Amino acid sequence: MLNIINKGLSKIFGSKSNRDIKSIQPIVSQINAAFEQLKSLSNDELRGKTYEFKNRIHKYLSEFDAKINELSEKAEEENIEINEKEVLFNEIDKLKKGRNEAIEEILLEILPEAFAVVKETSRRFTENKEIIATATDLDKDLSVKHQHININGNQVVYQNSWMAAGSEIVWNMVHYDVQLIGGIVLHQGKIAEMATGEGKTLVSTLPIYLNALAGCGVHLVTVNDYLAKRDSEWNAPIFNFLGLTVDCIDKHESHSEGRKKAYLADITYGTNNEFGFDYLRDNMVRSIDEQVQHKLHFAIVDEVDSVLIDDARTPLIISGPVPKGDEQMYYQLKPRIEKLVDVQKKITTEYLIEAKKLIAAGKHRRKRR
Repeated sequence: MLNIINKGLSKIFGSKSNRDIKSIQPIVSQINAAFEQLKSLSNDELRGKTYEFKNRIHKYLSEFDAKINELSEKAEEENIEINEKEVLFNEIDKLKKGRNEAIEEILLEILPEAFAVVKETSRRFTENKEIIATATDLDKDLSVKHQHININGNQVVYQNSWMAAGSEIVWNMVHYDVQLIGGIVLHQGKIAEMATGEGKTLVSTLPIYLNALAGCGVHLVTVNDYLAKRDSEWNAPIFNFLGLTVDCIDKHESHSEGRKKAYLADITYGTNNEFGFDYLRDNMVRSIDEQVQHKLHFAIVDEVDSVLIDDARTPLIISGPVPKGDEQMYYQLKPRIEKLVDVQKKITTEYLIEAKKLIAAGKHRRKRR
């Protein structure tokens, strides 16, 4: 009976999924309208959109950043009292929370145009074997490591084919509306269910690019190192062309300089276990400089059912060597405790002797009376 009622209500009001898609549809229309306008831009102008977006975000957050810096400098002054310092740090925490909310606001504002930039870049890589633009410092650095990026004078040439996980791929994908919807859903922090072949890897490029613009880093979490390395190499040229750096933590040894640099990239791919173990290792270091991870900002979890349900059944456990095992603290504290006990005995004995003298003197005075 309940199923019949639910089916009847769905026919009248539509399913939850259909209502969500209907609410997203106007944003899809905005993306496609912006996409049509971008076709007339030169390659340099298209790439310049990344810097334009970053500047808009920077200006939107400027008041928060200025106030946070001001309070941080005041909190570090030597003559400030501890209670006042605590008040300042509480205020800084509130400002940082407000800053995060402001990031969400400005990203939502630029979402249609940012998604359109990624779609237009994908179209140009699909329709052209070579894309030529003015070379940047990032292009020059990448050209040393990658054969599909070449420097010719003051220009850079991006090929539309490159190596990913040991195989050559030719970029031939442009986002359909269903993939734009998927990108919006992921940016909203929801789960997007897609069948094999519907372009999950392509969908992820949209929210990844958008959230990387905030400059706080984006993590793409997947289930095994093959997928992490493949997807990072597959999508990297699109992001690189737009001025963003990409790396994969699974390509570097744990707590190495390479892995530390991977976390500094705009976009960081990796497996759920490696992200988790790096978090645990960072909580065991003796100095902040030894930590590899930074403030967590935005993450997309691939194969979310496997990562958060199946793999989550096995806890991540990490341990470090202890010189004397469980007895370590005993040997550290034993000399101090012995010294404390000796001092207590000495003081107690002195008090006891003094008490006996006073008692004896008191009895002697009473006898004489």
